[in-house]
Amino acid sequence: MKKWIISLVVLAGVAAGGGVAYQKLTSSPQPGTQSAQRVVKKQIHLAALGDSLTEGVGDQAKQGGYVGIIKQTLAKQYHNQVVTANFGKSGDRSDQILKRLNTQPQIKTGLKHADVIVMTVGGNDLSQLLYAKAPGASAKQVDQAVAKGAHTYQQKLQRLYRAIREVNPHAPIFVISVYNPYYVYFPNITTMNDAVTQWNRVTKQTLTKHPQTYFVNIQQTMSYGQYQTAAQRSSLVARTESANRGKTQQQEVVKVMKTNRNLNQYISTGDNYHPNHRGYEKMAAALLKNMQQHDQFEYETKAGN
Repeated sequence: MKKWIISLVVLAGVAAGGGVAYQKLTSSPQPGTQSAQRVVKKQIHLAALGDSLTEGVGDQAKQGGYVGIIKQTLAKQYHNQVVTANFGKSGDRSDQILKRLNTQPQIKTGLKHADVIVMTVGGNDLSQLLYAKAPGASAKQVDQAVAKGAHTYQQKLQRLYRAIREVNPHAPIFVISVYNPYYVYFPNITTMNDAVTQWNRVTKQTLTKHPQTYFVNIQQTMSYGQYQTAAQRSSLVARTESANRGKTQQQEVVKVMKTNRNLNQYISTGDNYHPNHRGYEKMAAALLKNMQQHDQFEYETKAGN
């Protein structure tokens, strides 16, 4: 019996050794065979879909907003050519972006051939809701309206993402968040900030249900502008608290939009709503950081020697 057990152990060892040897034999490149190499593509196609932020409204440098900036930055980073197709349209809500996708063949063609897709969406959905509900409403009423509207918005996003994936199942999608352009004027008013935060939360949660979709959060950068530290924001709140007495009136917001200056150095003085060129640079920097973490679209696999 003892000899029989020893024999089994020896056989098992031989079998295991043979299995390892076989695995090495089949997995290692053999003489005369080719090994795959991951190389940077000579050219990539970037399709941009969305609203006025994708269109580049407010960029006084006339460089196409964040799309134009990320095009140049990617080319510099990866030393290749970046071809862009920009389908941003000012004023579009999520459902209107979807409608254009479904009715305009050039958008489908651009998305189909894209190696990577970037998008801004949701700002106009939220603005429409706030302009309809916020004037004269209490903070609680606004919060309730935003919560209800967020559910509808999520359904619209789902339909939009599914439509994009029907056209292009593989390209990674980078979706940029919304922000609060009025924060520096009303930093002690939490209602709008809470609405923006909830809107972004819905977008991020929706993205998790779709593969290769990534959320680029610019809320803090663009809302706070140059007031990025807690101490700077606390000082800002103290300076503005007595001015608006804890309330935001519709006429106050309109007044802000009509001025030719802005306390936020990243917001355009043209409308006090969209980013200026410096703001678009901040957006592109946040986008680049996410792209570098998920840069598979920059590479292709080629057979080596």
